[in-house]
Amino acid sequence: MKHVFPALCTALLLTSCEVTTSSVGYSPYLEPIPGSITYRGQPRTKLTKAPVGSIVRHQFIDRFGRRVYETYVIEPDRSLLLVSRRYRDFLLFDDD
Repeated sequence: MKHVFPALCTALLLTSCEVTTSSVGYSPYLEPIPGSITYRGQPRTKLTKAPVGSIVRHQFIDRFGRRVYETYVIEPDRSLLLVSRRYRDFLLFDDD
């Protein structure tokens, strides 16, 4: 019984938190979505000066009004591999 009250308080505090960032995750199997750099295939320009393995970050607003953050890695053939995508939900008053 003495462990129930702290557990309930913790559960109440955790459920009252508002999450504004949801992560789709890191995966080599992410599919491009409208707005992604590689949505309609690889870009025509090759990234010749960037070293292989470099990270390229890209952000855009999706069709639902969420801010999308994507991370790409430059492959040895100079193509871009989408490795992560995060969403930030629409905020009425954004500090950015």
